[in-house]
Amino acid sequence: MGSTPFRARLHPDSVFREFDSRIALAAPRREPHIMRRCRRQFLQLVAGAATLPCVSLIARAQAYPARPIRLIIPFPPGGAYDAVGRPWADKMKSLLGTLVIENIGGASGSLGAAAVARARPDGYTILLGGTLTRINEALLKSRPLYDPVKDLHPIASVAANCLGVVVHPAVPVQSVQDLIAYAKTNPGKLSYGHTGVGSIQHLAGELFKSLAGTPGIAQVPYRGTGPLVTDLISGQVQLGFPGVTGQLLELHRSGKLRVLAVTNPTRLIAAPELPTAAELGLPGMTVTGSLGLLAPAGTPIEIIEQIAQATRTAVAEPAFKQMLVDAGIEPTLDSNPEKFRQSLAADVALWMPIVKALGLTID
Repeated sequence: MGSTPFRARLHPDSVFREFDSRIALAAPRREPHIMRRCRRQFLQLVAGAATLPCVSLIARAQAYPARPIRLIIPFPPGGAYDAVGRPWADKMKSLLGTLVIENIGGASGSLGAAAVARARPDGYTILLGGTLTRINEALLKSRPLYDPVKDLHPIASVAANCLGVVVHPAVPVQSVQDLIAYAKTNPGKLSYGHTGVGSIQHLAGELFKSLAGTPGIAQVPYRGTGPLVTDLISGQVQLGFPGVTGQLLELHRSGKLRVLAVTNPTRLIAAPELPTAAELGLPGMTVTGSLGLLAPAGTPIEIIEQIAQATRTAVAEPAFKQMLVDAGIEPTLDSNPEKFRQSLAADVALWMPIVKALGLTID
C-alpha cells in the first residue's frame, strides 16, 4: 500500500503548534505579542490560499463567453426571424462575442425551440423565439415537445413584427374587400400558405377565414416563410400571411407580389401606403408577434443579464433601430427578462379565446 500524503496526516492544531515552536526556537527572546502577530500573518496566508479555488471559479464565470455562442433560429432562412436574428448576431460581435447561427426549421418552430430547451444551460445555446414558440406549445398541442414556461428562460425581446395579407399578382384582386368577394364567388379556388400548423401565420389565416366568412380557402403548410414566399412568387399558392420584412416590401414594390394590407395596429413607417386590415373592415385582424431571446431553464442569471444588457445596447443603436424600422419591424427598447416574460404571458392570454373559438388543436 502507498503511504498517505504528509499533508493528509496533519491536524490543524499540530500545524499551529509546529509553527509556534519554530518561531520560538528561531527567536527565543521575542515578546508574546510578536509571536501572536506572526501567527496571525500565517493564518491570513492559509486563508488566502483556501480561497484560490473560489476566485478561479468566479474568474471563469466572468470570462463568459469563452467560446462562440450558438443561436438557434427555428425556421429556414428568408423570414422575419432571419431578418432580426442575423443583424442582431452581427451586432453581438463587439458586445458579446461570436455567434454561430443555426436554422432548425419544422413543426412551426417547435423543433428548434425544443433543441434549445434540452440544451445544457450554460449560455452557449440560445433561441430566437417569442410569441410563436410560446403559444404553439402552450395552446395548441396536446403533446407538447417541451414546456414553454418551465423549460425556457426569457432574456429580452428584440423586436415585434406584423403580418401581411399577400396575394400572387395573377389573383384578380386589388384590396382585402376584393379578396373576400373573390373567395366567396370562387369557393375552393384559393389556398393560403403558412409556416406550419399552429404558427401565427396559420392562426392568422384561419382568423381571416372566420372574420371574412370564407371557409373554402384551403391551407397549405410550409417549413418556413422563405419556402412560402418562393411559392407565392411562382404562383404555386395564391395567398399567404407572411411576416412583414424588407424583402417582402421590395417584392411588393417590384410587382412580384401584392400586399393588400398589414395586420399592424397602425400603418407602417416603412410603407405608409399599405392600409391596415382594421382600416379595411377587419378590426379583429390585428396580429403582431414578439421576437426575442430565450435560454434553457437553469442558465445562470448573471449570463441571462449579460445577454439582456448587450441586447438593449444593440437595439438602442440608431443604425440598428433604423434597419428594423425600414424592414417594417418595430424595435423593442429597454427590454429585460421580466418584461419579456410578461409580454409572452400576455400573448398567450390574447390568443387563448381565439384558438378555442376556432377549435384549433395539434395532436
